[in-house]
Amino acid sequence: MKTSYTTHTTGILDRWMRFLGAILVVALMVPAVAFSQTYANPATVNLGTAGNFVILAETGISTTGTTAITGDIGVSPAAATYITGFGLNALDTTHTFTASSLVTGNIYASNYAPPTPTKMTTAVGDMGTAYTTAAGRPSNASELYTGDLTGQTLTRGVYKWGTGVTIGTGGVTISGSATDVWIFQIAQNLTVASGAIVHLSGGALASNIFWQVAGQVNLNTTAQMEGIILCQTQIAMTNGATLEGRALAQTAVTLIGNTITPPAAAPVIILPTVSSTVPANADTGVALNKQITATFSTAMNASTISASTFTLMQGTTSVLGVVSYTGTIATFAPASDLLPSTIYTVTITTGAMDTAGNALASNYVWSFTTGAIVTAVENGLAPQEFALFQNYPNPFNPSTRIQYSLEKAGMVSLKVYNLLGLEVATLVNGRQEAGSYTVPFGINTGTFGLSSGVYFYRLEAGSFVSTKKLILMK
Repeated sequence: MKTSYTTHTTGILDRWMRFLGAILVVALMVPAVAFSQTYANPATVNLGTAGNFVILAETGISTTGTTAITGDIGVSPAAATYITGFGLNALDTTHTFTASSLVTGNIYASNYAPPTPTKMTTAVGDMGTAYTTAAGRPSNASELYTGDLTGQTLTRGVYKWGTGVTIGTGGVTISGSATDVWIFQIAQNLTVASGAIVHLSGGALASNIFWQVAGQVNLNTTAQMEGIILCQTQIAMTNGATLEGRALAQTAVTLIGNTITPPAAAPVIILPTVSSTVPANADTGVALNKQITATFSTAMNASTISASTFTLMQGTTSVLGVVSYTGTIATFAPASDLLPSTIYTVTITTGAMDTAGNALASNYVWSFTTGAIVTAVENGLAPQEFALFQNYPNPFNPSTRIQYSLEKAGMVSLKVYNLLGLEVATLVNGRQEAGSYTVPFGINTGTFGLSSGVYFYRLEAGSFVSTKKLILMK
């Protein structure tokens, strides 16, 4: 029995060892995968005037070999004597900058003629502010891959290390769209190995990648770097290394036959707008069965044009209706006729987006006033005269009705004034056809904001003018 028990348990252990070994083999065969955790897109880091330079340093900029720089470079508070290896030309006629055959751009130093000293002091200050801003952003991930990014793919976010970071010859991929932002917070050195490449995929832009490094940045032979380097100490590039971005160092930048170009600018995003509406803002005399339309500057995502993003309000009361979208036009069709002589407010919110996912920059709001009710045009004939009748009831609370007749079509104005002659309400202001009209005045036209007392209502229709008195009693 003892021997059988030993053999049985040994067999079980053998099977477990073979199973674990197989798991280990599979694990070793699986390649490194992308870090695909999705984080909220961080805000970009504002470089201020430091963003006007591809190289900015406080203590000096030096080069040997065949270097090619596109963009402006500058030093401060160090003087021009600390820009070495560039074969600086004579100062321009203003003595504010100089040039070099190695630089397609201007070269600035703190000891050049005004306003250059102030320009450089401001730029260096902005560089420090940008460094502090980048360092202070809350991180999404810490100590990822223990600081070795070789072969990894990183999506947008803020990444933090309390150690140094290395990118080996296998390079690293920065993957995301042209609006995504990456911030790398590195407490020690950043080392990019010889031949290592920082790949951009999916539309990612160097202008949206920020390397905030407390230690030294070392870009070794033929390394290809992408992004804005905000370094608290020195940035050193060895032979053949390239940078698409900016080298902003709080000490020095040293070059050996390198190529530096500014980052590609982020695409200009044109946000959609509401280009026109029917009725237009402040229109009066709007038909009670009117559908409200808004025309956009570009094609919109139809799923974002809905009753929650396109609303019609009468005061604080929502108006029911059906929202539709075709081409570039959104339509709100009220479920029933609107109230006469009433102010309505229409809002299209920032929830409305174009087909690229860009939202309106802000809510678009406009208002209009409906027309009065035509109560009678008997036997197809218009009234034989212009007339304004006494309101009924009078005195009134909370509402009354004003009647008038028009002999012929024309522009009509019906307004209410207080005893001081100040206009307190516009009931009609627009063209009307010949006919008899009834206009309610009261709860729907804001009389609750008026005090009790005597008011006058005045009708103007062409050369016809008539005024009558009404009394509000609360």
